[in-house]
Amino acid sequence: MRDLERTWNSKFNYPWTFLNDVPFTEEFKRKTKAATKAEVRYELVPKEHWEVPAWINMDLFQESAQVLKEQDVQYAEKISYHQMCRWNSGMFYKHPALQNYRYYWRVEPHVHFFCDVDYDVFRYMHDNNKTYGFTVNIYDSPQSIATLWPETLKFLASDDHARYLHPNNAMDWLTDSKRREEHNLLANGYSTCHFWSNFEIGDMNFWRSKQYEEFFQHLDRSGGFFYERWGDAPVHSIALGLFEDKSKIHW
Repeated sequence: MRDLERTWNSKFNYPWTFLNDVPFTEEFKRKTKAATKAEVRYELVPKEHWEVPAWINMDLFQESAQVLKEQDVQYAEKISYHQMCRWNSGMFYKHPALQNYRYYWRVEPHVHFFCDVDYDVFRYMHDNNKTYGFTVNIYDSPQSIATLWPETLKFLASDDHARYLHPNNAMDWLTDSKRREEHNLLANGYSTCHFWSNFEIGDMNFWRSKQYEEFFQHLDRSGGFFYERWGDAPVHSIALGLFEDKSKIHW
């Protein structure tokens, strides 16, 4: 927070919204308010957005988590991590506190900002018709998302869903098998390359769209957020790569 205030937000004073599944401490509130001149809000994640869905079999979750742990998949046994990935994939932009906002800059703990930014990034997004901004692409653990791409193809198999594919999509990037062939094989056709979502600036109208909501609901019902360890980064990346004009994705 200090980094971002120093390098950027002290010039623009955009409000900060902190979200958590439990109440913030008074110490946290005092220290974060002291770090900015902008408005600061503290919000609770609605219980129904955070809790494990009723259709998830917890015995199967425990068995799956053990298998993933044996494959050195990080955080596989931490139910809260799965909940967080699901929430970041399909819930955060539905929070009542964000309903009057269109653009967001996601700020994660332990992320640092080194360079001065002297322009209004949200105005840039709006004026240049950009949907999503990122800083780096990285490869995910293919064991953590083994069925994510097959489930995506199931979604696209419907004529109603196939029409959501944008003519200028990034399918070649999503299915690249040359750079890391083993990743593509283990992830059943997905390159595993994704936008690192610990830094992302986005237009929530994309996440609120009909095509993304239907895509998320399909993935959610499959159980992969819990039986595997699907992260919000590959989910966001696949959706953007398929349903958005790639010229609207900004690096």
